Amino acid sequence: MAKSKVSIKDFESKEGQLVKLDQSRFLPLPPPYDKLELEPKFNELAPEKKERLECDLDGVTAFKFPRPETEEEKQELVEKFLAGLQKLFQKENNWTFLQPLFLTMEYCVKCQTCASACPIFNESGQEEIYRPTFRSDIMRRLYKKYVKSGGKIFAKLSGNDINASWTMVARLMELCYRCTICRRCAQTCPIGADNGLVTRELRKIFSQEMGITVTPLHEKGSMQQLKVGSSTGMSTVAYLDNIEFLEEEVEERAGMKFKWPMDKEGADILLIHNAGEFLAWPENPEAFAIILEAAGINYTLSSEAIGYDSVNYGTWYDDMQFARVALRHVEVAKKLGVKKIVIAECGHAHKALTVIADRVLTGDFNIPRESSMTLLRDIIKSGRLKLDPSRNDDITVTLHDPCNMVRLMGIVQPQRDVLKAVCNNFREMTPHGVENYCCGGGSGFAITQDLNFPDWRQIVSGRAKLRQILDVFQDIIEPEHKKYVCAPCSNCKGAMRDMFAAYGLFDRCNILYGGLVELIVNAMPEIEEPFLEWDWR
Repeated sequence: MAKSKVSIKDFESKEGQLVKLDQSRFLPLPPPYDKLELEPKFNELAPEKKERLECDLDGVTAFKFPRPETEEEKQELVEKFLAGLQKLFQKENNWTFLQPLFLTMEYCVKCQTCASACPIFNESGQEEIYRPTFRSDIMRRLYKKYVKSGGKIFAKLSGNDINASWTMVARLMELCYRCTICRRCAQTCPIGADNGLVTRELRKIFSQEMGITVTPLHEKGSMQQLKVGSSTGMSTVAYLDNIEFLEEEVEERAGMKFKWPMDKEGADILLIHNAGEFLAWPENPEAFAIILEAAGINYTLSSEAIGYDSVNYGTWYDDMQFARVALRHVEVAKKLGVKKIVIAECGHAHKALTVIADRVLTGDFNIPRESSMTLLRDIIKSGRLKLDPSRNDDITVTLHDPCNMVRLMGIVQPQRDVLKAVCNNFREMTPHGVENYCCGGGSGFAITQDLNFPDWRQIVSGRAKLRQILDVFQDIIEPEHKKYVCAPCSNCKGAMRDMFAAYGLFDRCNILYGGLVELIVNAMPEIEEPFLEWDWR
């Protein structure tokens, strides 16, 4: 079938839905999903929703933004967008990524190396609007016309003119939520242009200048975290109740009775989990507690608001929201007087509290921060734990590399050292390490559950990861073999939970997902019963 031919001129002016997704054009999956009828279907929005909500990009909506009723409303929104665009290129208004953004705008040579690296573009059958440079070229034309001196004259002379209409702005709003910011494109670019950053900075205009955000990230995410203490809505009282329950469960499951250290001043480590683990995958914080207790690590948890939730959704859409949460994390650590913060199994929290937070955590706020991957590797290497990898012999394990932890930060080997110490049947996906594919739920997609956005996530943004999982287990794909995808990231597990359910992966292929620490505890011989429960969750 012919590829979609959509131009930037179409994008700014063509009426109605610009692209209609056609699953028959997508890259086919390996068995047992090698027939289109075996895949979940993309559901069109109801006519009433299409009429009421902005969805003229591809018939999907992440924002659920109501269509403006008057031309005056549209013009006001366009003017706000252009004001935000101006601020994006002013050093007093963009303290995070101005330089790399400027370099990306000025020096892309359009070689399209990035396109070959983008899973969304390729898995969708090379749908033109998903090409990494399509979004960036729109941004680049807007920057050159509306931000640079003499831009309007140059735009006409160069033939790269663009009209900042509401049609264009509304489509761009949705298009910046069709990229998971996995940054494979940036990694492969020969001159370091960063199309993932362009996505993130566009989101910033909509949030910071126009007050337009995706509800799960903002109202139900960072705003709820700042107000209640956790993005899950779990208050301190509920959190402490949960801890008490988990202590009892650890005694029941592992035969180990101990209090989890809470608000312990002067501890070596403040351990911060993604609070979603306590509610969705409590076996993960339980396994951490067992390991750290058995290894004799001097650490503490915090009961302070935000101190028990490593989530920082501002990382994906808003500098102000990001800074508010990052500063609060460090204030909690300073109050406890810990030597360092260790981030548990959450990929975006790694990025937020280390790489990006370096821009705000200066002076006394620059408390050392470490990944739990290196802490766990050091514990294993130290010999503090007795381990018997044969206790995991009934499962075959592969490893998913979370983009933020691995591609962005280069934490590649520690988790592999751990797996090789606790599993005899470990195999790598192809590709893996910094070349690995996103889970499909990056940059907030895993928690965006409204209308038909999850359909798009299952069949488009998660497709490359699903292919990898099916490929790595292809010789044992039958359900009599137990297979485990180790995903040391709460966000990735959320995306996999939904994708596995949509495709029926557990029932059909007996493939389960989970964290890293659960495998470690499962290999500890002093715990009599298997810690890993082979149930769908």
